[in-house]
Amino acid sequence: MKPERQKLIQAIVYFAANTKYCGKIKLFKLLYLLDFEHFRQTGKSVTDFEYQAWKFGPVPLDLMEEWEELDEDMASAVHIVEEKVIDYDRQAVKVNEGVAFDPDEFTPRQLRIMEGLAARYRDTYSPKMIDVTHEQNGAWDKVWHGGEGAHRAIPYELAIAEGEPERDALLQIAAEQRMYREALRAGRIDQAA
Repeated sequence: MKPERQKLIQAIVYFAANTKYCGKIKLFKLLYLLDFEHFRQTGKSVTDFEYQAWKFGPVPLDLMEEWEELDEDMASAVHIVEEKVIDYDRQAVKVNEGVAFDPDEFTPRQLRIMEGLAARYRDTYSPKMIDVTHEQNGAWDKVWHGGEGAHRAIPYELAIAEGEPERDALLQIAAEQRMYREALRAGRIDQAA
């Protein structure tokens, strides 16, 4: 299993275990905040997801596509339960019995970011999370642009402010990471052929 996939599963376990009302929307937003904050600090995402700008916020497309029928590795860690919430059903993420969060998958920085997000949004419902990810001039807002950017990718580079002193160095790290991942993918394709 790819390290990013294992981190994704463990991040979902962590957020489901350490926040209340952790449904699909809240989870997607927590993962987005984790990835974009980590990128802002290091030039690297945690899950390697591509997020798209949708009306209600950033959506990790690969996870959205998997949501209705979780792959075996994810389903062995968590499950989704329909919970009635006033006038709609929340698709709550629940940790499977006997599954414990494994912090060894993460760097100390990644753990700090996850802990901070869980503490900050522990009791927050998803509508308030929408307000956070729709922040004016934030990454989602810049791409969404009043609906003109619907379903477009949200570049991680937007997480780093234009005037940030470390911006160029972080973007260089990001470019090197991209080249490295592309070389790995090309190597896998060549081996399979």
